[in-house]
Amino acid sequence: MDLDPANAVVSIQNGWAQLSALAVSYSMSVLGAVLLLVAGWFIAGLAERSVYAGLSQIPGFDQTLRRFFAMVVRYAVLVLVVIMVLGQFGVQTASIIAALGAIGLAVGLALQGTLQNIAAGIMLLVLRPLRIGETVEVGAVAGTVEEIGLFATQLRTADGVYLLAPNSTLWNQPVRNYSRNRTRKAEITIGVKPGEDIDAALRMLVETARSDPRVQQDPAPEAVLAELGDDGAAKLALRFWTSPGDFGKAKAEVSRKLRGAWAARLESAA
Repeated sequence: MDLDPANAVVSIQNGWAQLSALAVSYSMSVLGAVLLLVAGWFIAGLAERSVYAGLSQIPGFDQTLRRFFAMVVRYAVLVLVVIMVLGQFGVQTASIIAALGAIGLAVGLALQGTLQNIAAGIMLLVLRPLRIGETVEVGAVAGTVEEIGLFATQLRTADGVYLLAPNSTLWNQPVRNYSRNRTRKAEITIGVKPGEDIDAALRMLVETARSDPRVQQDPAPEAVLAELGDDGAAKLALRFWTSPGDFGKAKAEVSRKLRGAWAARLESAA
């Protein structure tokens, strides 16, 4: 079939007119979308900084939580902006929101354990059962806290080993914090043979504890008869208080002094 030049020209003109109309129509949509993206990016950054600065005014609010909530606000604004941009091109935003909800549900189910760690991390940062620099014991986990993150907590064990514990593990078990209180009680037990002067031994224990500058005098050290055997042998317990940081050194030093004082006492008695 021969192509009529007149009809071809008319078709080209009609197509060009339709393309021009579409370009004019969508150019405004594209321009509006670009403006929305630029403004949304600026507003998202401003909202992030504002939330971070506002939370910084709250005394004791953890820096990790401030950063987390600020990022949540930022990405929420960006998601809203993207939905508005798609709406500029006639996309049904209701279906997009429903799809995002379904995707969020699927991701939540797939990352259930991770989300538990995040929730536990937020609770650890808010309630603060443990802080950086404190020595804690949580079930089989024990060490000095070095960093508390949203997913896991870093600790250093007593022998210097790096330990990474999931937050859900730390949150779901009782926390034994050795550093939180101002003072900590130490107890040293020694044996006394039958026939020895128990009262003199008790006084010697108290005097030895008082001689160490790390032992607190209020409450004062005390020595008690902890156990009495049928054969007349006894066990004496020396109890004293010290700061958490001095606990290990004070207990070791007092034990060393007790050994020397006890040996000197036995020699003088002989």
